Amino acid sequence: LKVVAIDGDLSVVHQDSVQFDSELPEFRTQGGVHIHADKLTVTSPVLMWVKALDLLLDKMKRASFTFSQVKALSGSGQQHGSVFWKKGAAQTLAQLDPGQHLSQQLQDSFSVQDSPVWMDSSSSQQCQNLQKAAGGAMRLAEITGSRAYERFTGNQISKLQQIRADLFQQTERISLVSSFAASLFLGGYAAIDYSDGSGMNLLDIQAKSWSQICLEATTPNLDQLLGAPLPSASVLGPVSSYFVHRYGFSESCRVVAFTGDNPASLAGMRLHQGDVAVSLGTSDTVFLWLQEPRPALEGHIFCNPVELQAYMALLCFKNGSLTRERIRNQCAAGSWEDFSDALRETPIGNNKNIGFYFDTMEITPPAVGVHRFDPNDCEVSGWSPEVEVRALVEGQFLSRRLHAERLGYSIIPGTRVLATGGASANKQILQVLSDVFDAPVYTIDLSNSACLGSAYRALHGLVAESGVSFLDVVKKAPEPQLVCTPNPAAQQVYDQMLKRFPQLEERVLQKTYA
Repeated sequence: LKVVAIDGDLSVVHQDSVQFDSELPEFRTQGGVHIHADKLTVTSPVLMWVKALDLLLDKMKRASFTFSQVKALSGSGQQHGSVFWKKGAAQTLAQLDPGQHLSQQLQDSFSVQDSPVWMDSSSSQQCQNLQKAAGGAMRLAEITGSRAYERFTGNQISKLQQIRADLFQQTERISLVSSFAASLFLGGYAAIDYSDGSGMNLLDIQAKSWSQICLEATTPNLDQLLGAPLPSASVLGPVSSYFVHRYGFSESCRVVAFTGDNPASLAGMRLHQGDVAVSLGTSDTVFLWLQEPRPALEGHIFCNPVELQAYMALLCFKNGSLTRERIRNQCAAGSWEDFSDALRETPIGNNKNIGFYFDTMEITPPAVGVHRFDPNDCEVSGWSPEVEVRALVEGQFLSRRLHAERLGYSIIPGTRVLATGGASANKQILQVLSDVFDAPVYTIDLSNSACLGSAYRALHGLVAESGVSFLDVVKKAPEPQLVCTPNPAAQQVYDQMLKRFPQLEERVLQKTYA
């Protein structure tokens, strides 16, 4: 759990955190979760989250943080996770005693003690049922922005209702992790926001309301348990009197709707129309700003957290830095410098050679294995080390662009590529990224983006009603660093390769399932 406070000039004035495993050892988590014996079920103790908030606010108080100066607060929670409030919890929330910690008073407020989280994959049967009810995976994606995923909240709710009907009977409200945290500050149930609500397989992302088809396929009377969703910039109300009396918050401090960690990161990166952010980590994640989404069987489309009429998309690629490191070790003697030299010494387009490197089963697309194609689209068994290095990097970035465009993304004048994560330190890798996307590449530090994005959103919430845009509110924030611009010759070369790339990818997919 992290906190960051910013002033009116967007400068960070305070930050702190609580590590679940080491500072709350009584919950015996690893990485903040419990992985169950079946290796599919993954949960977090909801009281650990409550206790972490107590601990964090106490730390801030000891550091003489001036709570009375806080004008607004917002936050983010890991996406898809759910919290089940027990009958009577609303009353408890409304009557908290400022003399006691939250965790002491909310011990009996949850019907489910262990909240399912995003790592959980134990609900495949429920996913199949939902897709069937919606008229297929593609139809479900058109309604909710994603086909059915095990970690998505609707499928988790459905599973709980089927296997623990007794606990379900005792539940009066279901929150996402984000709206649960907002509820603590509000002293009452906080609405789910459109953006985080898009990660549930329940929200109709065009109508911005719960889909009746999905609700009925999940469990009866679910709309009552969820409450009506709200725009992400909504002011939910003033902070609860508990925080005023215990910590000295001002009675006029506003609670702005909380959202998911990925949407909050989009806010923290200050992405705008035409931009794409690429996080180059163990797995590579691509964030897109979309005006006209085209849902697909891959990737996720969410309502945009900072612009009511826009959307955002998320694509995850499993074969990221571990694959880059394997090729570096095999073809560049384990040296990033030699790896960079190989990129520098090979031509843009790699003489029309195209490679696919899926060391483990890929998500986007669902294929596996290493596949190399020569200029005539014939599969070959190997290349020189330099060609291999460029084929890997070009292949990865062509794939990122192809799949982004399939979701409705298009490069426009003014497009920026924002790069972050380990490989963003390598200028030659970023040059290929710039060339493939035909756009300048900037680097950003993402380590705090969800937290910072939440503070920016709190500030925006105060003026959103009067029509001020989010980007206006954050224009004073530090600008990202320009690292490279595209080579003028690149566009023509990669436009040609992008015509071949989908057909070759289709062949790779057919080989995987042959």
